[in-house]
This record gives sequence, structure tokens and C-alpha cells, in this order.
Amino acid sequence: MIIGILLIKYEIELMSAWKVYIVRCSDDSLYTGITMDVTRRVAEHNSDGILAAKYTYSRCPVTLVYTENFNTRQEASRREYEIKKMSKKEKLMLIMDVNIIDNVTR
Repeated sequence: MIIGILLIKYEIELMSAWKVYIVRCSDDSLYTGITMDVTRRVAEHNSDGILAAKYTYSRCPVTLVYTENFNTRQEASRREYEIKKMSKKEKLMLIMDVNIIDNVTR
């Protein structure tokens, strides 16, 4: 019974593990992506290896400025697409709004 409960908990955690993230690049541009592990992905962007995205490879270091959680990869991909269509000004407003809310709730 306990193993079954742990498996269900693990599956739920996996289902809600998708994140959309935005990083600020060294040239002040913004890059949006999706991942299950934001810390690992940002480290990959900052690496000199092939794991860095083509866009961020020459714009290191990058700094994480925004994350948003989703239950499925499909939802995260849809939101990533929406954000990528935004202007830089709209993205900065999104980032600023989230940071203001975070500061108020702390």
C-alpha cells in the first residue's frame, strides 16, 4: 500500500514538473524555454558545451528572471509559444509583475 501511494505521489510530481522559464542574456536579450529542471537547464545554458541553446551559447552568462509551473508538457509548450510571441516590453512587464507579487507575499 505504501509503495502504491509513493508511486502515485511520484507520478503527480512528474506531471506538475513542467516549467516555462525566461533568462536574461549578457546582451540584455531574453530567451524563453521549457524544462522539468530549471536549475539544470540554466546551468546548461551557461556551459560551453553542446547542451547550451544555440541562441544563448554566445550570450552567456544568462540569469534566470522568470518561471511558471504547468501540469503537462503540452500546457508548458503552449505558454512558451505565447511568451515567445510577446514583444520584449510585454515580457519585461510579465517579469516585473511576477517579481512585485513575489516581494509582496514574502
